[in-house]
Amino acid sequence: MTKADVCRRITEVGILPAIRVTSRDDAFFVADTILNGGIPIVEVTMTVPGALDVVSSLRARHPGAVIGAGTVLDATVARHCLDAGAMFITSPGLDERIVEATHQGNVAAIPGALTPSEVMSALTAGADMIKIFPCAPVGGAAYIRALHAPFPKVHLIASGGVHQQTAVSFIEAGAAALGIGEDLIPHEAVQARKTEWIQELAHRFLGMVQRARGEKANR
Repeated sequence: MTKADVCRRITEVGILPAIRVTSRDDAFFVADTILNGGIPIVEVTMTVPGALDVVSSLRARHPGAVIGAGTVLDATVARHCLDAGAMFITSPGLDERIVEATHQGNVAAIPGALTPSEVMSALTAGADMIKIFPCAPVGGAAYIRALHAPFPKVHLIASGGVHQQTAVSFIEAGAAALGIGEDLIPHEAVQARKTEWIQELAHRFLGMVQRARGEKANR
């Protein structure tokens, strides 16, 4: 799968689940639950213990899925993620060295940005998609709409404050996809191994994305 294929898949699905848990076992449980529950994409954050091993193991266990690495804070870690088989690299902010290292591995680079200047810098660095983080504190969907106006062809991923009450509005505002963590993967559901709970949330968010896109197309 090329990096263009990866970005296309993220955009088609519209959900980028961020796995941020406290153990490898929890990470495997969450990833398997999501990947078997309708969302063929997961982002394993580098805050997960043994995150690199989780990434490589998931690539082997789910060969048809899109497995990426998140919360990557420097180029050295980015290269380790590439060695582990990460198919995309995300970071909370923009570090051009991370983007460069990711491109050298021919993998999708999804740096974080917030301001218009940071979006422009990310584009100049060669970002394939851009994660707008954190969205909620700076205006939520209204902020995505404001950014989408001057950057209509940029694939923006809304992240930070995306939940069931805001998901539709973010897509309507122009987000290509939604980065979701706790609101898709509740801590209580992980601890109690509530597969059905997480998969029900996955179905809800997928439905919200589809509904919002349908409403936009009919306007």
